[in-house]
Amino acid sequence: MSKLTVYQYPPCSTCRNAIKWLKEQGHELNLIHIVESPPTAEQLRELVEHSELELKKFFNTSGEVYKSLSLKDKLPTMSAEEQLELLSQNGKLIKRPIVTDGDRVTVGFKADMYEQAWKA
Repeated sequence: MSKLTVYQYPPCSTCRNAIKWLKEQGHELNLIHIVESPPTAEQLRELVEHSELELKKFFNTSGEVYKSLSLKDKLPTMSAEEQLELLSQNGKLIKRPIVTDGDRVTVGFKADMYEQAWKA
């Protein structure tokens, strides 16, 4: 089974559900605490490229930090570099979990999405 890197926040139930699902499939997991050790701007750039998602999909839009910084209004005027830098400075801004095998990347957890990407 493949070894996956999972950027996660332990108190987050979505992260716990994703990790449980991945372990049940037999994956070996490298768990990284996204708040204590957020990915760098460069790592985020690579994750975004491999995910084939828009950069805005990496923002935790339901989080308190996102709301307190009024990012809904600010993001459209920020460059991609500014957004990546902002994400790398605060793991709570990042939608989680992020799972990658180095080639594929998923953001968040939905069982059907994981079935397609990570089914053993």
